[in-house]
Amino acid sequence: KKALGGLLINIQNKIHKYLSILEENIDEIKLTEIEKFVEENLYKAIDITEKSIEERTEYLFKILNRPIRICGMVKNEGEPGGGPFFVKSDNNEISLQIVESAQIDLEDSTKREIVSKATHFNPVDLILSVKNYKGDKFDLTKFIDQDTFFISQKSKDGIDLKALELPGLWNGAMAFWNTIFVEIPISTFNPVKTINDLLRKMHQ
Repeated sequence: KKALGGLLINIQNKIHKYLSILEENIDEIKLTEIEKFVEENLYKAIDITEKSIEERTEYLFKILNRPIRICGMVKNEGEPGGGPFFVKSDNNEISLQIVESAQIDLEDSTKREIVSKATHFNPVDLILSVKNYKGDKFDLTKFIDQDTFFISQKSKDGIDLKALELPGLWNGAMAFWNTIFVEIPISTFNPVKTINDLLRKMHQ
């Protein structure tokens, strides 16, 4: 957790520095440096080289001026739940998202194959930065994807139910955050999904 926190501070400091620079008069060389940082660290494809300096500056400022989350991911060992994926939006923008299995149409053979090859699982280990480069708190409601609701299967008193779920905390409610995935040891993840999980060695 200290390592994840250190990574967050490192990334946050760089982003805040770049946001301060983008507020000032900026040259071509600095813009290119910031675009490279966004592509290599936030995994966002940048294709704005033919835009004006003003347009590029505005775009990069919008991309960087967001809450940040470092998400620890463990290797997939068959646990039920979500995982890290590249997601393409309706406007063809690609971003890093934590996706729950209930959000995926598993009747689609292509999507089912992608899920079957997933290498990592989400243990919900998040380190967060919720203040902007001026030290003010973000309005987190502005970074929710309201279209990420889904229907899940539940049961109550032995009766099967369907539930309409609004954007979940670490998927839809954080959809427009800047996200970085980091592999962490499986030993840090000790889930209790069913009562039988309490029989596992780590819970004794």
